[in-house]
Amino acid sequence: MNLEFTPEELAFRDEVRSFIAENYPKDLSSGGMRDDMSPEELTAWHKILGKKGWSTPAWPEQYGGTGWTPTQRYIWSEENARVNAIMPLPFGVSMVGPVIYTFGSEEQKQQHLPGIRSGDVWWCQGYSEPGAGSDLASLTTTAVRDGDHYVINGQKTWTTLAQHADWGFFLCRTDPDAAKPQEGISFILIDMNTPGIEVKPIKLIDGGYEVNETWLTDVRVPVENLVGEENKGWTYAKFLLAHERSGIAGVARSKRGVEQLRDIAKSEQLDGKPLMSDFDFARKVSQLEIDLSALEITELRTLAGEQAGKGPGPESSILKIKGTEIQQRLTELTLEAVGHYGTPYYAGMSDMGSNEYPIGPDYAQHSAATYFNMRKTSIYGGSNEIQRNIITKMILGL
Repeated sequence: MNLEFTPEELAFRDEVRSFIAENYPKDLSSGGMRDDMSPEELTAWHKILGKKGWSTPAWPEQYGGTGWTPTQRYIWSEENARVNAIMPLPFGVSMVGPVIYTFGSEEQKQQHLPGIRSGDVWWCQGYSEPGAGSDLASLTTTAVRDGDHYVINGQKTWTTLAQHADWGFFLCRTDPDAAKPQEGISFILIDMNTPGIEVKPIKLIDGGYEVNETWLTDVRVPVENLVGEENKGWTYAKFLLAHERSGIAGVARSKRGVEQLRDIAKSEQLDGKPLMSDFDFARKVSQLEIDLSALEITELRTLAGEQAGKGPGPESSILKIKGTEIQQRLTELTLEAVGHYGTPYYAGMSDMGSNEYPIGPDYAQHSAATYFNMRKTSIYGGSNEIQRNIITKMILGL
């Protein structure tokens, strides 16, 4: 695989870099997503990209995609990671959008795709339940046909940012008597303002609020909100998860994280010398970089396959496993590098409106919170244990 950029690709990189420098919101330039951000802040870059026509680079051109090559999409990710840009949330762009343009009706495409591209409509995901996480096919939320509506009852959990959502995509059981549990599930789009929906916050141990319980009680949804065929939702759910898992890999941001880790390790001292000069620590950083380079090649192969018309398949499970493991190792090494500066926790840090500055350098402020938050990455999107089962069955044929 040739990893050298052509003159045309270098020109594209310069165009992207200039656009980001000129248009990325200056008030977000302090870096990265924070728990206390408003919906307007979280969608600001998305809306700018929507006006430019760059918010959905992986979509087919007929639905608003950019028509970029895999290398151009790679460059796009790299340049955004370079400035730690807050990218469009995945629920619309990377998850339900591809399901709608692949399996949805023309009416659904016309109704929903423009709002996803522009960032004007916020989506959430209704998959997991208290008794159905990695074993998603055991879900119990029901959708019962009543004339030209479904009546939906049940509970979803870990519904990320549902408190801001305009619409949600939900998996519901429409045939409780199906021979296999996967065969009785449907994929339904729900207006989150529909009567009977209650979103309850799940407060995290650090006081943050990004996930919810979502209760549905006699929620009436028009049958035209069914995507594809009734009882075929499992097929669409797997299609969506393959797209989600590919995006979870986060190669470009991990590369930026390794650069920051090296800078930290050059500043922090161990026995009077830079931490980066310690053999054991340097070995761990080098091994992380080697694994990240291998993952990067795998991601490029997957992008090339998508460009050739092959949707993400079981190889997305490899990206998900290795990507999340690398993210966790990266945050662990960062916490190790900052040492005791990572221990204190401040609910109101300087970048959250407090005038009390935490102990230690700025780069240590979020190290512990980020480390603990990243423990979830090997669970969401289908736990890594489940991903290994998929690889065993679909790739190795065992």
